[in-house]
Amino acid sequence: MLSDSGSAWSRTEFEARLREQGKAYHIHHPFNVMLNTGKATPEQIRGWVANRFSYQIAIPVKDAAVMSNCPDREIRRGWIQRMLDHDGYEIGGVKDEGGIEAWIRLGIACGLTREEITDGRHIIPAVQFAVDAYINFARQRPWQESVCSSLTELFAPEIHKQRLATWPEHYPWIESTGLQYFRNRVTQARRDVEQGLEVTLGYFNTKPLQLRALDILKFKLDVLWAMNDAMATRYGVNT
Repeated sequence: MLSDSGSAWSRTEFEARLREQGKAYHIHHPFNVMLNTGKATPEQIRGWVANRFSYQIAIPVKDAAVMSNCPDREIRRGWIQRMLDHDGYEIGGVKDEGGIEAWIRLGIACGLTREEITDGRHIIPAVQFAVDAYINFARQRPWQESVCSSLTELFAPEIHKQRLATWPEHYPWIESTGLQYFRNRVTQARRDVEQGLEVTLGYFNTKPLQLRALDILKFKLDVLWAMNDAMATRYGVNT
């Protein structure tokens, strides 16, 4: 166990310790390994997409909670982009249907109907419980802690790149256009990381706060891992 006594880590060391938590990212979960190595059945892929929809629609709700707790106008002006990325927008003649719609199209490309994706009929209770825990955290905790919890984005570009690299080969029955969500997030996640890191490295500037940040990031990693545990239990894992 790390001691909370002593001097704060430098920003460089603190960031390194945050990034080190990536070893617990759900990219390493057996269910995700199965998906990315071509061992999943169509049913398992559809189950994953249908259940992850509960998380996709929670992201802008979480971000709205961050903004509602944040008194800093500049932070809110930057953070609102995340909601637009997922919910979509039509402003001044410019239209973007957003990440939630892109995820629905992924589900359709995998053989699900729009209705069974959006009505949540396939969502496992344990998955929804984990997602709700994340939303409640963002609503109840200081906004800086909610920002810190978003830093699983540090590890997200790699998982999206893996899917883009392996899914077309392993699952040619999935229409390529259905993978657009992953293409979008490779870039968006990098931008979001810069913003989230700047807040986290600046605010968590004492040893106790830095240790708190590591605990927060672990909590979010546990949320994602628990979702995969639930899906592995429901759909099985092929080795």
